[in-house]
Amino acid sequence: MKASDLFVRALENEGVEFIFGIPGEENLDLLDSLSRSSIRLILTRHEQAAGFMAATYGRLTGQTGVCLSTLGPGATNLVTAAAYAQLGGMPMLMITGQKPVKSSKQGQFQIIDVVDMMRPLTKYTRQLVSGANIPSRVREAMRLSQEEKPGAVHLELPEDIAAEEVDALPIPASLVRRPVAEEKSIQAAVAMIREARSPLLLVGAGTNRKRTCNMLRKFVADLGIPFVTTQMGKGVIDERDPRFLGNTALSAHDFVHRAIEAADVIINVGHDVVEKPPFFMHPDGVRVIHVNFSSATVDPVYFPQVEVVGDIANAIWRMGGELQPQSHWDFSRFMTVREAAEASVAAGADDNRFPIYPQRLLADVRQAVQNRGIIALDNGIYKIWFARNYKAVSPNTVLLDNALATMGAGLPSAMAAKLVHPDRQVMAICGDGGFMMNSQELETAVRLNLDLVILVLRDDAYGMIKWKQSHMGLRNFGLDYGNPDFVKYAESYGAQGHRVAASETLLPLLSACLGTPGVHLIEVPVDYSENDHILNVQLKELSRAI
Repeated sequence: MKASDLFVRALENEGVEFIFGIPGEENLDLLDSLSRSSIRLILTRHEQAAGFMAATYGRLTGQTGVCLSTLGPGATNLVTAAAYAQLGGMPMLMITGQKPVKSSKQGQFQIIDVVDMMRPLTKYTRQLVSGANIPSRVREAMRLSQEEKPGAVHLELPEDIAAEEVDALPIPASLVRRPVAEEKSIQAAVAMIREARSPLLLVGAGTNRKRTCNMLRKFVADLGIPFVTTQMGKGVIDERDPRFLGNTALSAHDFVHRAIEAADVIINVGHDVVEKPPFFMHPDGVRVIHVNFSSATVDPVYFPQVEVVGDIANAIWRMGGELQPQSHWDFSRFMTVREAAEASVAAGADDNRFPIYPQRLLADVRQAVQNRGIIALDNGIYKIWFARNYKAVSPNTVLLDNALATMGAGLPSAMAAKLVHPDRQVMAICGDGGFMMNSQELETAVRLNLDLVILVLRDDAYGMIKWKQSHMGLRNFGLDYGNPDFVKYAESYGAQGHRVAASETLLPLLSACLGTPGVHLIEVPVDYSENDHILNVQLKELSRAI
């Protein structure tokens, strides 16, 4: 068969459902092979968006998302998405085209060393120099992309290799089971928890990558140990649980940090160093149990005393089976913190001022979105508010990026989520800055007939940086811009545009759009003027008081 046919058969063998991207002339044989395939090509308007969609597919399914580009500028447009997947632990395969490698007649036109470019951003990057190598290269790339910690991989398929005649077959996937933790480490962790006065569970990014939620929920329910989450650990355990103390959305001074200070043992599950540290260790301070697929990365503020390395769900199950609630455990300080945190989250939920304040926005979105509904956040100041105030009920229902923290991913991520879960509500929540970085994908969403709601939070500025500029006492400079009429902008793509003119109209509009087929864009003017006072001054004073 033709090598491009073999490549597609190898992808089908791996269970690939979608390929997101933009083909070029170097991909035409592959494109022809895809036309006869069960794999669905999702044609996007920018390669970066295709990469974000592929990474999000990997994040939600645990299977490798696949994206496609041509050589040169098409491949360079995938760089940000590669870093997004690599840091965020999302399995993704990038396929890029290339000029003929056996006899090129175009000099260096559009040619850069894409393999070398991808090397620091991926787990695996190779140029295919023979069609016979396709089965092994595809199998190895897919295996590595999904192996802990998941991430990005890359294969370059030159056009003369794609056109070769080959006699080979795809390699079946092997059965792989993750290693389990050694028994002595389990017993050491159990002894430390049993002897603790106030143990605390911290749920990190790694717990959202595999099916750990059942074991972690049972661990909390059986032992009554309170828990906190990092931003990328949201939803692993139902945050409506009375033992949920909060999310480490801020670096310091929030109520949740008072709980962390009160713990004498922290069971740190799924900790990923790509996230901002949820706490800082000191030599004579809290003891830490590191539970993860891999060993700890030690630095001046993180040096756990016990490491339980292996499958997380298995480790938590075994630890929980060895433990019972201890009479000397004291969670009273944690509950005081929780009461204050709950009051803080509830404050402002019915604030009618307009432009809308973040607290009201959060409350209305939470009320409108079903428990298994998915919100996909772009990057901006609102991400802190959502991480802190929005209670996630199920794993991977709050898709935020606290790793690369790139702008422009919100809309493509929501689109991929809707393709993966067509039966669930999906909402993209973007600042006006991040939205405009990939707003052209509105056409893709309309063309795909997606039922999708897009909130564009308008403040006419790069608000996160503006907040920090103000906090540092610097003059307001260089961060304000203009915007289009978002309602007309949406309508020009064939979507339905809406504009909120009063705070009390937001919730009914959200509910109506979520219940109406099609792509809906809602422009929401937002007032961030109290960010610094609430998130810095006020929180610091209130948390210090308890």
